[in-house]
Amino acid sequence: MPLHPALQSGRVAVITGAASGIGLAAAERFARLGMKIVLADVNAGALEAAATRLTAVAGRNDGVRAFVIDVGNPLEVERLRDSAYDAFGEVAVLMNNAGVEGGGGVLGDLAKWRRLIDVNLWGVIHGVNAFAPTMIKQGLPAAIVNTGSKQGITCPPGNTAYNVSKAGVKVVTEALAHELRNIEACKVTAHLLIPGFTFTGMTRPGGGEKPAGAWTADQVVEFLIERMSAGDFYVLCPDNEVTREVDAKRILWAAGDIVENRPPLSRWHPDYTAAFAEFAKS
Repeated sequence: MPLHPALQSGRVAVITGAASGIGLAAAERFARLGMKIVLADVNAGALEAAATRLTAVAGRNDGVRAFVIDVGNPLEVERLRDSAYDAFGEVAVLMNNAGVEGGGGVLGDLAKWRRLIDVNLWGVIHGVNAFAPTMIKQGLPAAIVNTGSKQGITCPPGNTAYNVSKAGVKVVTEALAHELRNIEACKVTAHLLIPGFTFTGMTRPGGGEKPAGAWTADQVVEFLIERMSAGDFYVLCPDNEVTREVDAKRILWAAGDIVENRPPLSRWHPDYTAAFAEFAKS
C-alpha cells in the first residue's frame, strides 16, 4: 500500500506533545521517512533531549526544530506555526497530540479541569485554527491528525474531565474532516487517532516494565501510518488485550444507552452486567 501522500521525504511534520510517548514515536518514524520535523512540547528539558535524539535519527542538523510552547495558549500555537513556516516553508503533517491527565470526576478540582480542557481540547482547536487555513492554501497533499481516546467515545466513569476533553476532540475532528471535504480542490485530510492501551509516560508515569496487554507507542504510530494511508478517518487502535471487535461492541453498547433508553453508562451499572456480557458475546 502506498503511503499517504503527505508522508514523503523532504516534507515537514509538526508534532505537539512531541517530547515523549506517541508524539516522540511519531516524530522518530516520520524522520525515518526522511521528513523534516518540528517538535513542540511544554517540557523544555524533555524537548531538548528529544531534539537531540531526533537529530541523530535524521542524520542531519538542519532537519529538526524544537519549540517550547503551551498549546493552551493560542498565541503560542500561532508562534509555532510561524516558526515552522519560517524554518521550512510548508507543513505537510500537523499532529495535535499534546495531552495531560488528572482532571478527575465531575465534582473534581475545577483548576485541574480547566488545565486539562485547555491542553487536551483547546490545544487541538488552537492547532487546527492556526495551521489548517495555511495548509489548505498550500495546494499540496497534507494531513491533520488529532489524538483522541476511546474514553472520549465510551466515557467510562471515574475520569470525567479527561473523557469530556477527548469527546470534544472527536467532535472537532469530525467537523474538520467534513469541512475539508467540502472545500473545492482541498488536498488536506483529517484523521482521529484513537489509541488503545498504550505504554507511555502518561499511562505509566512511574515507569516500570510494559504490561503484556499494552501496545508500545511505536506500534500505535505504525498503525496510524497504515490506516492514514488506507484513507481511514477513525484510526481505532487495538492492543494486546482488546481487539477491534471488542471495541466495536463497547462503542455500540454506549450508543445504545440513548437508543434503548438505558441509564447512562449502563455498561458499568450492576443491573446491566449480564446483558452487556451477553451482548459482547453475540
